[in-house]
Amino acid sequence: MKRKAFVLKYSETGERAICIDSENAEQILNYLQQDERHRKKFRFITDIILSGLKNTNLYDKENINKGLKNVTAMKFFKGQENDRIYCQEKRVNNKLYVIICSELFTKKKSQSNTNKLKNLINKVSKYEYEIEED
Repeated sequence: MKRKAFVLKYSETGERAICIDSENAEQILNYLQQDERHRKKFRFITDIILSGLKNTNLYDKENINKGLKNVTAMKFFKGQENDRIYCQEKRVNNKLYVIICSELFTKKKSQSNTNKLKNLINKVSKYEYEIEED
């Protein structure tokens, strides 16, 4: 079953986009609008992604098994709340590279991934998205 995602923000070149899973949009957007600190951190992480830069402390691939290649995590407040937004990366129509904010996970407690978290990451990797562009 296909899930829908909508574009939140494009890169300046129009080659990359940050999207939000429509089913989880309310939860994710509420988290981001919780306070200025969350909004600033999200803006900072997405600006790095859209610029094509790498910062593995803020955004990195989730390597829980060899077959998993398309799931990444935005890392909020490591060493504090340690919240994550798990994302799926994909290319649309062989040109637009999208990062879809799929699932919010709050208060990650350990460095290793629990079975619950591994299941969530595997679930995100299996989502099939239809991107709604303007």
